[in-house]
Amino acid sequence: MSNMENRFNLVHEPWIPAAGAGRVSLREIFENPQYRSLGGHPVQRIALMKLLLAIAQAATTPADEQAWRSLGAEGLARSCLAYLDRWHEHFHLYGERPFLQMPAIRAAALQGYGAVLPEISTGNTTVLSHGQVERRLDDGEKALLLVSLMAFALSGKKTDNSVVLTPGYADKRNDKGKPSSSKPGPAVAHMGLLHSFLVGSNLQETLWLNLLTDHQVEQAMIFPLGVGTAPWERMPEGEDCPVAQDLKQSLMGRLVPLCRFCLLAEDGLHYSEGLAHAGYKAGVCDPSVAVDHSGKEPKVLWVDPEKRPWRELTSLLGFIEQGNPRGFQSMQLRSGVDRARDATEAFAIWSGGLRVSSNAGEQYASGGDDFVESQVWLYSRMLGEQWFAQLKTEMDALGELAKGLYGRVMAFFKEQKVDAGKLAAQASTLFWQLCERHFQQLVDACEPDKQGAEQRRKLRLIFAGYVQQSYDRFCPKETARQLDAWAKCRPNNSQYLRQEA
Repeated sequence: MSNMENRFNLVHEPWIPAAGAGRVSLREIFENPQYRSLGGHPVQRIALMKLLLAIAQAATTPADEQAWRSLGAEGLARSCLAYLDRWHEHFHLYGERPFLQMPAIRAAALQGYGAVLPEISTGNTTVLSHGQVERRLDDGEKALLLVSLMAFALSGKKTDNSVVLTPGYADKRNDKGKPSSSKPGPAVAHMGLLHSFLVGSNLQETLWLNLLTDHQVEQAMIFPLGVGTAPWERMPEGEDCPVAQDLKQSLMGRLVPLCRFCLLAEDGLHYSEGLAHAGYKAGVCDPSVAVDHSGKEPKVLWVDPEKRPWRELTSLLGFIEQGNPRGFQSMQLRSGVDRARDATEAFAIWSGGLRVSSNAGEQYASGGDDFVESQVWLYSRMLGEQWFAQLKTEMDALGELAKGLYGRVMAFFKEQKVDAGKLAAQASTLFWQLCERHFQQLVDACEPDKQGAEQRRKLRLIFAGYVQQSYDRFCPKETARQLDAWAKCRPNNSQYLRQEA
């Protein structure tokens, strides 16, 4: 079948993974409010959320908060359906104008699909599970991969940068004039950026809660051209043409960055570097990324498989404290938490991403790298400075428990004349893993009332028990010498338990 034939329209064909529902189409997302959330792994969920938000912003961007509230989740869904009908012909995966693809990039070398999937083992990489084996992709999977590559492509030599579409464009060549390695996608950056979104009772409400207004985009002062034009309405002709320059200066260019120029084929894709977006150090980032501008250089929250995103909740919500402009700030959360608190009884904060490693400009997922995600529900009635201060106190106390556990395990093995840095770190990691199952309860218990205080006391007993459980797991007491060291170095959590919860 010819790729010039208009087929597999993303508006009607099922290709988007929806939790508990399998694959659905773009139209079904906005027609049916029963879909609660997106499916897939964290990178796919972020990429799809960014695409759906781009459609929502293109369909109807409210002028201000009053217009946003008047719109509502149902009004947004109706606007998006009308938009998809109007631009239906621009959503064909194959054809004369293939969705988010560049037919002119056909001259670039063909790359296998497995080579651009970070979870697939290719070349001489060891295969550890069946899920790492490259397999044939159907059209729905190709569409999902294409959307993911627009923001989450990894850097390296897999792109064919010998093909340049904008005459005189030099950023795809090195100092010697030869094709260079590609830069990482703006949603990944160096090690894997952590992304956060608000979550509502269903997917339509989620999109409404994350929809930005013209006023919010203007206040951010990082998108000179405002919301901008969706790339499928007007695709660039090259890496630095006028349309490409507009995308780099608009919100649309961050939601769908086009960091790779692709053209799908039967067994692979023609693949080259696309638009080179400014990074967080230049003051530009995705609205879903948390940045701290208080130091000499901006800092961001990175994905860390050993520190799951729920542990960053107090950092992400630092703006709740009055008069605290410092710390990490996420445009998506800062502009959305107050409105969500006023418009809903409860909402969640979802955070996730992919940690990657790099060597000589080549990015890959290896060793301890992994996808991570966490979701925490918040009751609107309890949000405020008192609740946040209590949560910070509890999280700081848990941090002290983890540090104390690390020191106690180190001391135990020091008595055995053994260096145990790795074992102590593993004990601390186990402690946090055990605590994670009760974190939602802890968030709920930080409400400033008698019932919350009683619940916090019970949770502190549980957390103190996890310290001992982790210590016992890594510090055996089978011999007389071990038993003596075990008793001598055993953690003492009495101060933690005596502190007012």
